[in-house]
Amino acid sequence: MTSRHRHRGAHAEAASSRGNARNDWAVIRSLLPYLWEFKWRVALALSFLVSAKLANVGVPLVMKRIVDSLDSRQAVLVLPLSLLVIYGLLRLSTTLFAELRDLVFVRVAKRAIRRAALQVFRHLHSLSLRFHLDRQTGGLTRDIERGTRGISILLNYMLFSIIPVILEFSLVALVLLARFDWRFAAVTFTAVAIYIVFTITVTEWRMDFRRRANELDSKANTRAIDSLLNYETVKYFNNEEWEARRYDDNLRKFESAEVKNEASLGVLNIGQSLIIAVALTLLMILVAQGVVKRELTLGDLVLVNGLLIQLYIPLNFLGMVYREVKQSLTDMDRMFRLLDVNREVEDRAGAQALPPGEASVRFEHVSFSYDPRRQILFDVSFDIPAGKTVAVVGHSGSGKSTLARLLFRFYDVDTGRILIDGRDVRDLQQHSVRAAIAIVPQDTVLFNDSILYNIAYGDPDKPREAAIAAAQSAHIHQFIESLPQGYDSPVGERGLKLSGGEKQRVAIARAILKNPRIFVFDEATSALDSKSEKAIQAELDRIARGRTTLIIAHRLSTIVDADEILVMDHGRIIERGTHYDLLARGGAYAQMWALQQRERGAAAEAEAAGEV
Repeated sequence: MTSRHRHRGAHAEAASSRGNARNDWAVIRSLLPYLWEFKWRVALALSFLVSAKLANVGVPLVMKRIVDSLDSRQAVLVLPLSLLVIYGLLRLSTTLFAELRDLVFVRVAKRAIRRAALQVFRHLHSLSLRFHLDRQTGGLTRDIERGTRGISILLNYMLFSIIPVILEFSLVALVLLARFDWRFAAVTFTAVAIYIVFTITVTEWRMDFRRRANELDSKANTRAIDSLLNYETVKYFNNEEWEARRYDDNLRKFESAEVKNEASLGVLNIGQSLIIAVALTLLMILVAQGVVKRELTLGDLVLVNGLLIQLYIPLNFLGMVYREVKQSLTDMDRMFRLLDVNREVEDRAGAQALPPGEASVRFEHVSFSYDPRRQILFDVSFDIPAGKTVAVVGHSGSGKSTLARLLFRFYDVDTGRILIDGRDVRDLQQHSVRAAIAIVPQDTVLFNDSILYNIAYGDPDKPREAAIAAAQSAHIHQFIESLPQGYDSPVGERGLKLSGGEKQRVAIARAILKNPRIFVFDEATSALDSKSEKAIQAELDRIARGRTTLIIAHRLSTIVDADEILVMDHGRIIERGTHYDLLARGGAYAQMWALQQRERGAAAEAEAAGEV
């Protein structure tokens, strides 16, 4: 790494650190809208919290009265009995109000988690294809998982640990100042201050280990998911051990970070215990001296001991609470940062829905690049009149599939415009544009669900019979019926239980069920054999009749009847016309046709020779 890069990295880390200091409050503020819906529940939970703490502090006060009442010089038994009843009621109230607090607040926490997770999920679906091509699924899902868990931890610790400790410390301080001399309060305040400073300092030091462990955990998870998703590729190249070594390398680093994290926890716990032990010892010495001098009673000894034990027990968890709250804020920040990712493609203010009716498509001088350093399309213009079919052919990398992505508005064009029914797609609502288009992609990816679910995904509101009819049109009904579970047969992760041709026919059925105004066939029959291709092609021609259709093709035999054929090369349209016009011209299309005809002839001869 160059010194310039190291210098830039140091600045980035410093900026990130400053950003984190600001983000703690920003994250908490971002959580408040989710709580506002249940503001009365929050207020009621806080009232139960205060009641529980008042009862808690009242216990040692009553205990002092009981001990003093049992002094041998006092023989009245009625008072101790009444105090013992009060003592029991206070003990019950402490638990009762704490449970009521939990009962009232649980819906607040769970609803906040649900709403935050749903908002992030919706936002992720609203982001551009560019974001999703760059993402790491394993790390992303782990960030959302940790973020939602962080909301639960933060709300519970804030309400049930931090606020109670502050409240209890205030009550204990009032009792000490009211009933004892300044030394008791001074020792208590000093010990608590040292305890808090020590805990925060050590926990901040430990956070680096925890943060590093989480990063490595996400990395290991991403590695594992990526490897399992590409199971077949791993098997094809016999690389199981290679994948295991890469995964173990991440796990080894995670193990090292976790060991450091746990070792630093021991340092924190020992230091906390030492501070508490010294403070309690000093206070017991002060009380014992007062009892010996008859300035204090045995009840005062019990009172101070009870107050401080009740104070230090929750304080003993402060390091863990602080660490978890800080980690929760970090995890929530990572999740809420996803909401800050700008939508590259967004509806304009006042965008309208695409009106019903036939839909023509027009590309006007469209130029586009995924990366500024590499332009994909150069001044592309063509029309698809309503109800007509235009086919696009060309070598791989010529920009054919990019046309479909731009039509769906997965990206916005750099220059030029795309019109549907005479309206710029950027002036239309994305949802209405995509509702009007159905695509059969070259690489069909299915949900890990049943075949019926994947076909019905084209229009989930339609009845089962409509999905079956679409399967029949796609010539896959008989195959599905032959399966043991029929339409309820699971297709596996990304549809791996089906062959390429079967997946493609499911995609065709799904598109038919959607019943769109515009069809896009992107190498729609590329995974089919010649016999199946002819049957499916005839069906595609039937369903596309009268609809605006864009066909992206490699096999020229599938587009002979197209109203216009565009030949693309390196992002430019180099030829256009009907099949016969282009053949007569003797250009690039005619050469591609001749080459494919020779290949088909050779394949037919080889097949015939094999049969002989």
